[in-house]
Amino acid sequence: MKIRVQNVSKNFGNFTALDNVSLEIPSGKLVALLGPSGSGKTTLLRIIAGLDAPDAGRIFYGDDDVTAQNARTRGIGFVFQHYALFGHMTVFENVAFGLRVRKEKKPQIAARVRELLSLVQLDGLENRLPTQLSGGQRQRVALARALAADPKFLMLDEPFGALDAKVRAELRRWIRELHDEIHLTSLFVTHDQEEAFEVADYVVVMSNGRVEQVGTPDEVFAAPANAFVTDFLGRVNVFRGQIQNQKLVLDGDLAFALDQSGPKIALAGELSENANGENAVREGAPVSAFIRPHEIEISRQKTANHLHEALVSRVNGSGSTTKVALVRQNASGENARGFQALEAEISHETARDLKLAAHERVWFSPNFVRVFAAPN
Repeated sequence: MKIRVQNVSKNFGNFTALDNVSLEIPSGKLVALLGPSGSGKTTLLRIIAGLDAPDAGRIFYGDDDVTAQNARTRGIGFVFQHYALFGHMTVFENVAFGLRVRKEKKPQIAARVRELLSLVQLDGLENRLPTQLSGGQRQRVALARALAADPKFLMLDEPFGALDAKVRAELRRWIRELHDEIHLTSLFVTHDQEEAFEVADYVVVMSNGRVEQVGTPDEVFAAPANAFVTDFLGRVNVFRGQIQNQKLVLDGDLAFALDQSGPKIALAGELSENANGENAVREGAPVSAFIRPHEIEISRQKTANHLHEALVSRVNGSGSTTKVALVRQNASGENARGFQALEAEISHETARDLKLAAHERVWFSPNFVRVFAAPN
């Protein structure tokens, strides 16, 4: 069953948490609400679940308008960030709690709890108290409890936020595998881009109470809809500039041709179409340009493809790639004062071949530049 959010708004005093949000959650998919603190993602999740009421708009489960229904009658399984387990109850009793409230028979309760504990890989731990479990195990108990009553939908609010990095990575892989097994329409909130992209079928990027973009992880990463999404999704180098004489000119002297002779430059629609809808670059338009670190090439020599000079200020080979901080050079070979450092990211193999060290001169060029109209 799908979920449809129609023109939902929510205010807390003078603060607008949601601003006329419309959204569709496809049936059987795992969808991430992704955004920074204050973007409205948790408020939206709580309204969809019936834990909060909207000031305006409607919520539909399938074709049914459930806006006026409370959370208890909506058939939602909800998992909170901090587990919300009953500390005085065993694992078995925590999972069985909702079934007992519904006055299920004891044999059915026992069978269902055993089935769920096996599903979440906690066989043999049914007699332990929450304090005797790890954080990851407690979150699995919370998930089993949410699934106990066969909910129509599963909703998770920052489900990995209280866990350390290693456990968080393990648990999100496990949740992805679990979803592939049960295919329950699921919605989870996160501020972690890596988490959303690894786990979700679809990502909903939010900012300031609005939906900025919806798509698969690949779609959102490869073709961000606007400057906010581009900047939010991982590390980027951000530049200000304008379009002059069929060139993209950034920070005064960093220029790239808009034809096919330089890096691929993706212009947002408002920059590449005129009033008649024809393809025509807007001359003099102020822009913001975004270059991802892994889309920068570095060379020891100046070439036709590596025209821009810089000094290496730092090389960090820890992690899965080598990170290189560059200080740009002006036409006289001096440090370009006032310009931000440029971050590049290359493979360890490339770094070994280049043998980079601090204070050495290199040349660089981006492979891809994403350009949007500068904010007013």
